[in-house]
Amino acid sequence: MSGPTRTPQHLDTGIAGGIGESPLRPDGTLKVRGEFAYSSDLWAEHMLWGATLRSPHPHARITSIDVTGALWLPGVRAVLTAADVPGRNRYGVKQQDQPVLAEDVVRYRGEAVALVAAEHPEIARRALDRIAVDYEVLPASTDAELAAHDRALPPLHPGGNVVRHQVIRKGDPDAVADVVVSGTYTVGMQDQAFLGPESGLAIPAEDGGVDLYLATQDLHSDRTQTAAALGLDPELVRMTLSGVGGAFGGREDLSIQVHVCLLALRTGRPVKMVYGREESFHGHVHRHPAKMYYEHGATRDGELVYVKARQYFDGGAYASKTPVVVGNATTLGVGPYRVPNVDVEAWGLYTNNPPCGAMRGLGAVQPTFAYESQMDRLAAELGMDPVELRIRNAIAEGDTIPTGQRIDHPAPVAELLRRLTAIPLPAVGGDRDVRELPGGVGGTTHGEGVVRGIGYGVTIKNICYSEGADDHSTARVRLALVGGEPLAEVHTAAAEVGQGLVTVQQQIARTELGVERVTIHPNDTSVGPAGSSSASRQTYVTGGAVQAACAAVRDAVLLRAAELHGVTPAALSLQGGKIVSATAGVLADLAEVLGDGPVEHTREYHHRPTFPMGADGASERVQVQHAFSAHRAVVDVDVELGLVKVVRLDCVQDVGKAVNPDAVLGQIQGGSAQGLGLAVMEEVQVVDGAMRNASFTDYLIPTALDMPPMEIDVVERGDPHAPYGVRGVGEPPTISTTPAVVAAIRAATGRDLTHVPVAPHHIV
Repeated sequence: MSGPTRTPQHLDTGIAGGIGESPLRPDGTLKVRGEFAYSSDLWAEHMLWGATLRSPHPHARITSIDVTGALWLPGVRAVLTAADVPGRNRYGVKQQDQPVLAEDVVRYRGEAVALVAAEHPEIARRALDRIAVDYEVLPASTDAELAAHDRALPPLHPGGNVVRHQVIRKGDPDAVADVVVSGTYTVGMQDQAFLGPESGLAIPAEDGGVDLYLATQDLHSDRTQTAAALGLDPELVRMTLSGVGGAFGGREDLSIQVHVCLLALRTGRPVKMVYGREESFHGHVHRHPAKMYYEHGATRDGELVYVKARQYFDGGAYASKTPVVVGNATTLGVGPYRVPNVDVEAWGLYTNNPPCGAMRGLGAVQPTFAYESQMDRLAAELGMDPVELRIRNAIAEGDTIPTGQRIDHPAPVAELLRRLTAIPLPAVGGDRDVRELPGGVGGTTHGEGVVRGIGYGVTIKNICYSEGADDHSTARVRLALVGGEPLAEVHTAAAEVGQGLVTVQQQIARTELGVERVTIHPNDTSVGPAGSSSASRQTYVTGGAVQAACAAVRDAVLLRAAELHGVTPAALSLQGGKIVSATAGVLADLAEVLGDGPVEHTREYHHRPTFPMGADGASERVQVQHAFSAHRAVVDVDVELGLVKVVRLDCVQDVGKAVNPDAVLGQIQGGSAQGLGLAVMEEVQVVDGAMRNASFTDYLIPTALDMPPMEIDVVERGDPHAPYGVRGVGEPPTISTTPAVVAAIRAATGRDLTHVPVAPHHIV
């Protein structure tokens, strides 16, 4: 790592493991040893097992359902259909358009139709086969672009087939350029591919409510939607986060939540649901497939004049996060570049394909592949170095994005690119082990037909919620004597999904309170909401809430100490478990002050407000913060067989402040792996609405053997508006990896390559 560090609110507490260090994760050892308890490990006495019957058709009318055969099966305790949903049979993270159980129509293959609770999971599965459903098959709409413009298509929802249509227009619509390049780009459907399947345990309570233990990304959003479907007051639906085996956006929507609670409340017994891998593919959303038409105009010396784009996003059967994807894709659709004239138009569409929603980098991944491909195409047309073209047009602090919002935080895009090119390239030639060549392990080559290519990709990504959303988080911090020593307890509802938030909260408490012992209370809905663990936002907003709550606790402790010693609180600080005076040194142990009882405070943190876009896409602040990353990929391609091996994948990223440097590196490495997967192997194959590869046998993801060495340069240009100057880390590396890898393959093959993932038949 390199680059100056800026820590606007740094406190010297004398305690190890604070901000800027890399303490061990409290869950790390258990996970490495295979002893960590995930939600699929939950168990309760007298527990039943739940299972879901799903539609075999992408579009059909339900004419009848007969559950008699299932009810007669010994061991079956409940069979439920839409008629058994006591509350609102609709849910959704943005629009309540998806039924808990299909009532009259199924809109995608895999939609939930009925539920079973039984004494054993095998009995539950057998009962599903005994539910008789009669369907009238309807024509399936599976082309998103057609859904946007063909008024003859029947509407899949009462409002039509358009979830959201958004335009951004800036400058002269008739601007003329010396050099014009255009292209059509498509991005396949990508799966989050988390290893822990959807799972949860619901336990009915004596007060008529239910306690649900589950893996999710947003406890309070889940509770709101679940309570409405159950017809219960939200206070009667209590949710506790259990071990989460990865998420990446795939757990923002409901899956088992309402279903397992319905079964528990009907049977009066605990009910557990765990999806198998195939059902998991059908049971959660995926990344939106996209088709994008782009045109770039520039002067002969490489100054961008205009960008025009038309973007189509296939949202599948239900809205999910499609409105957010469209918003991000348009506002970020020209990339981290100064463009005086912009005309971007996007549609998010309903189809009878599987629902699509949040996935790491949502709404930015697809246009980044398109505009970075365009920048390479423009550089070739101009005879310029592709990095120099990017630097010449790179956005900087003080510039504006297409909505008119001024960037009022560091935006070191040009610096990232310069630092990236300064990283030495791997050596070419020599006596390489055949196993290092593409396909070499299979003995397909000894180097003949193998060509090396180099490519670059850079991106801009919004951080936190945007477009006027009230983005905030809540934290409760308690400082008490436990075992004669000070102990800080941090309680939030923020989901730890593997990103390391549990460690970050401890680091903040150590920094702010000057105590070494910090525990994290189980995450549940008994504390205020923290929002979703998505949008690279939790270190920003929950970190801000923990910092504020710790500050309130610290002020209360110092006030208590000041009253005991007859001094002013402003002259005191907490350092290493001591009350320290600026003039007199150590006044007392913190333990002495806490002898009068614990101190506890709850605080909410709200970042600066954002605002919706107008009719032409204008907004003075549509997004609260932006993050930037750049990748350089080096690939070897067997141009005769179409095989690709990524040799190196270097990255430079601005993180604002590396709260936990080791975790930052892990996020960049992990995000880069997902971007590499989209570039060369990951695609959910959907044909006529049917998913053809719903398994990890047929849906391929990168393994450790596919990941190349990475040189990572972490830049820290603190955002003065953010706690500790932080900038979201998790999403940008996923976004800029894909175009870099594809650009390198283009350089090696000379092929146009306008679709990701790139398959062997695209190369040969």
